[in-house]
Amino acid sequence: MGARSAVAETGWRPPRPVIRRSSGNWALQSALDRSGLGPVAGVDEAGRGACAGPLVVASCVLRAGDARRFEGLTDSKVLSEAERERLYEVIVRRAVAWSTVVIEADEVDALGIHVANLEGMRRAVARLAVHPGYVLTDGFRVQGLAAPSVAVLKGDLVAACVAAASVLAKVTRDRIMCELDERLPRYGFAGHKGYCTVHHTARMREHGPSGEHRWSYSNVVAAARLHGMRSPRTVTSKPGLFDASEGEVVDNGRT
Repeated sequence: MGARSAVAETGWRPPRPVIRRSSGNWALQSALDRSGLGPVAGVDEAGRGACAGPLVVASCVLRAGDARRFEGLTDSKVLSEAERERLYEVIVRRAVAWSTVVIEADEVDALGIHVANLEGMRRAVARLAVHPGYVLTDGFRVQGLAAPSVAVLKGDLVAACVAAASVLAKVTRDRIMCELDERLPRYGFAGHKGYCTVHHTARMREHGPSGEHRWSYSNVVAAARLHGMRSPRTVTSKPGLFDASEGEVVDNGRT
């Protein structure tokens, strides 16, 4: 019997979650848990706006009532590097379940950044050791998560499990970019992490892009043309929801 028919025939309604503002960024998860809709998983990504390196997507399930163990947990972008590293260790130790998915630059070029992001979110949820009863995503709806889900505006700020996923994704990606910096020191990846800073742009224009750059992005193509370089792989992606297109490549500007 569907929910609507059940209401019509019996007058029964499913419990409505009560969100307590005093719970801070644990309020939404706590309300879902109290309504029997848990465990609640959060999903977020790092590296969508970069023009080099992988996209990293993470998913995390936090234990209900564990808020005091996660003091300071919020969107990874507003945390210092030291705070992110501290919280990362707490998350991997205390979380009920967590997973990270690394989507390399060549797959981003093949799929397009938006499609790669959606696919990464599906993979991250599927890899959790527990099956979530509900999934919270940051900002936009994701289909195919194999569990009910809701998009939460600024989810990495208002939902603790999404914030935890953002920390997992950000720390994982930053570590990868530091490893790439050791292999390719001329680009300065350890400093800008592959984003389109003035320093990164200057290095890319001076040396030409590497195989770790995203060749579906117009600024990468423009730098390659200065050196007569061609893409090391076939770029098949089309612009996605978050992309501004210029021909067959993505113009990611300064985001």
